[in-house]
Amino acid sequence: MTPPSNIPTLDDVARAAGVSTATVSRCLNEKQKVSEKTLRRVMKTVDDLGYTPNFNARAMAAKRTHTIGAIIPTMDNAIFARGMQAFQETLHDKGYNLLVSSSAYQPELEAEQVRALVARGADGLLLIGYERDPDVYGFLERRNIPTILAWNSIDGTDHASVGFDNCASMKQLTEQVITMGHKRIAYISGIVDGNDRAEGRLRGVRMGLAAHGVDPNTLTVVETAYEIETGARAFRSIMQAEPQPTVVMCGNDVLAAGAMTQAKELGLRVPEDVSITGFDGIELASVLQPSLTTVHVPHREMGRIAAEELIDMVEKRSTGAFRRLDVKIELRGSLAPI
Repeated sequence: MTPPSNIPTLDDVARAAGVSTATVSRCLNEKQKVSEKTLRRVMKTVDDLGYTPNFNARAMAAKRTHTIGAIIPTMDNAIFARGMQAFQETLHDKGYNLLVSSSAYQPELEAEQVRALVARGADGLLLIGYERDPDVYGFLERRNIPTILAWNSIDGTDHASVGFDNCASMKQLTEQVITMGHKRIAYISGIVDGNDRAEGRLRGVRMGLAAHGVDPNTLTVVETAYEIETGARAFRSIMQAEPQPTVVMCGNDVLAAGAMTQAKELGLRVPEDVSITGFDGIELASVLQPSLTTVHVPHREMGRIAAEELIDMVEKRSTGAFRRLDVKIELRGSLAPI
C-alpha cells in the first residue's frame, strides 16, 4: 500500500538531504557509522520533513524490533537510576529503544511483565538478580530471547550477567566496622524472600562477624521495604532494645537515610552515639549530614556493560558473558571507631 502523499518517506529524506537511503538508515539506527557532518544534515532533514520511521516495516525487514526490555524492582528511589540511565544511553547510541517496567519486588508481576515485553517484540531483556521462577527462564529460552542479569554476581551459574558480589561486598564492610571496635551490631535489611541481593548482603554481615569471632546469632536483624520511612521505623525499634548497638548497618543507602533521620529525632548523634552505614553509593549518601559510609557500586559502568553485552547477544556476536565488577568502601563521617 502506497503511503499518503503528505507522509514523508525514507526516499523523501534521502533526496532532500542529498544522500542514499542507506545513509539515512544508518543515521537513524547506527549513528556511530556516519560522519558528524552527514549526521547533522540528515537529522535536520528528518526534523524539517517530520519523518518518522515505519516501525513495522523496519522490524519485518530486520527480523528485530531494535527494542530492549528492562524490568527493575522499583522506581520509587534512586537505587537503579544511574545504572538504567547508562543502560538507556548506550542502547540509544547503538540504535535501540528501551521499554522499562517495575515489578514492585513482586515475582508474579515480574513474570507477567516478562511475557508482556516479549509479546511487544523485545529483542532482549535485562532483569535484576537471579532469583525467579524457573518457568520464567524456561519461557525465555523457548522464545530465544537473549537475557542478561544485573546487580548481582553469583558463581556457578550459566546466566549471562553483569554485576557484583553482594555477599563479599557486605562482608568487607562488616569487617571494616569490626576493626573499628564495634561488636554490638544491628542490621536493617531489605526483604530477603525473593531478593538474592538482600539475602547476599545479610549473609555477608553474618560471615564478617564469624570471621572475627563474633557470634552471628547475636546480630539483631530487622527486614523491611526499601524506603526512608521504613528505615526510620526499623531504626527506632532497634534502638528501643537494650543494650543498644554501637552501629546500625543498613542494606542500602535509602534505609540508612531513614535511620539517620530517625536518629536525629531521637536525639542521638551520628556517629558519637551510634554509627550508621549504607550500601550502593547513590548520590544521597554524600549529601547526608554527616555523609554516609557506604559501599560504592559502579552503577553506570554496570549499565553500560550490560547494554553492550546484551546487544552483542541480540546481534549474535556473543552467547552471553559473566562479568563481575569491583566495588569500593567509602569511609565517611557516619562511621567512627569506639
